[in-house]
Amino acid sequence: MARIAGVDIPTQKRVIISLQYIYGIGAKQAKDILASANVSEDIRVKDLTEEQLAAIRSEVAKRTTEGDLRRERTLDIKRLMEIGSYRGIRHRKGLPVRGQNTRNNARTRKGKAKPIAGKKQVGK
Repeated sequence: MARIAGVDIPTQKRVIISLQYIYGIGAKQAKDILASANVSEDIRVKDLTEEQLAAIRSEVAKRTTEGDLRRERTLDIKRLMEIGSYRGIRHRKGLPVRGQNTRNNARTRKGKAKPIAGKKQVGK
């Protein structure tokens, strides 16, 4: 397996797909990285030469990825919570942050439904 930015990327897949296994690199950035490194998108990772791998590694190193990006994201959320913004309060309460409906859905953020005494279940 090839190792780029501390991540073992799959060798059987095309390079453009394998690069997306790195946190912070999506389809667009993978395409840009390969273009600036002069590597074909269709080549498989196992067929890359050491020079091509080195070029890809240097291009990835120029971007914020993996641990640094995760740390930035958590600090951004922590800052929102500290200043008491609306989004920060929603993060603190564990509710949806981007204006989604919470009356019926939002189970991913709210967790398993807790039964409320005296509330009837409709439809039974």
